[in-house]
Amino acid sequence: QVQLVESGGGLVQAGDALRLSCAASGRINSDYTMGWFRQAPGKERVFVAAINWSGDFTHNAGAVKGRFTISRDYAANTMYLQMNSLKPEDTAVYYCNAGRPRIYEFVNEYAYWGQGTQVTVSS
Repeated sequence: QVQLVESGGGLVQAGDALRLSCAASGRINSDYTMGWFRQAPGKERVFVAAINWSGDFTHNAGAVKGRFTISRDYAANTMYLQMNSLKPEDTAVYYCNAGRPRIYEFVNEYAYWGQGTQVTVSS
């Protein structure tokens, strides 16, 4: 089993920055990809970013390219999402996940999920 715990969410203003963390514990296989999805009220959970185990490949959704950066700290078993130039449309619950996705954008491809952290961006 893998346990994932997100933190770092909060209320910020448009243009501000925020860094989310995802602490992982348990049996984390060396070939696991980790990633972030987000879910706005009344909408489906959508892909934000993913990073492979070695950290040499990342993939971002078009809506966040150039603003969000995903990274991993292997010594701390923690993944991060640095979010810059936040917009009101970034408001959502952000979930971290882990698994072996064949397609990064498919929510069902990830086996493990955290409980989510709320990010609210005011205009």
